[in-house]
Amino acid sequence: MKRITSKDNPTVKHIARLMKSSAYRKENESYVIEGLRLCTDALESGADIQTVLFSEQSAKKNHELIRQFVEVCESTFIFSDKLFSQISDTRTPQGIMCVCRKTEKEFHFEQNGVYLGLEHIQDPSNMGTILRTAEALGIKGVILTENCCDIFSPKVLRGTMGAIFRLPVYECKHMAEEVRRMNRQQITTIATALHSNSLSITEITDEQKKSCAVIIGNEGNGLEQETIDECQIKAVIPMKGKAESFNASTATAIVLWELCRTMLSV
Repeated sequence: MKRITSKDNPTVKHIARLMKSSAYRKENESYVIEGLRLCTDALESGADIQTVLFSEQSAKKNHELIRQFVEVCESTFIFSDKLFSQISDTRTPQGIMCVCRKTEKEFHFEQNGVYLGLEHIQDPSNMGTILRTAEALGIKGVILTENCCDIFSPKVLRGTMGAIFRLPVYECKHMAEEVRRMNRQQITTIATALHSNSLSITEITDEQKKSCAVIIGNEGNGLEQETIDECQIKAVIPMKGKAESFNASTATAIVLWELCRTMLSV
């Protein structure tokens, strides 16, 4: 294990750029995760871990964990405690980071399952929570429009709580095109939108839920009209209070639970 103390070291500069720049992450097809739980989850989930780095204090406490990472990583480093704190993205660093290579998870639409489409979701906190919820409820895959926030940003990755390592995610240019493709494959498409013929989400039948995809729109502007028009069903969450709408991640959790609850109870 190589020890690094200078912030001018090329490895340090590379990791710092990966943490700060979405464009650099795309260019290098890599991202950084931080924290004991997230890094351990990546290891156990079979993520493609290129590099692991420990702070000096963390290295003293985690001999067995270091051994496990050395077996799968291309390179392993120990950073001085001061340097680790300087590049950390968290207030209380736990002394472990990994650089992971982005990997393509197999993604194709199938019958008998629930899919989630996300159009123009911008808030990293919402995105992280949404992906965590989708994985927890057994969603078969997530379709993102390319102008959503970067799912490999540190804030989103923390919010997913490891779901990112297991959940198939597919990026598209236009959600309406994906909706048309799902319609052709007899997957029921559901737009979450207030419309003249909107149903309550609770009125969607069990038969329609068997193979379906629900589309969630931007936090402020909702779904694009073309996407709404292409969806077979327009649905809303019934509300009794005076609030005009739910937070995007809360709305997604409610809708996915309703669509998945029959499957989850089996």
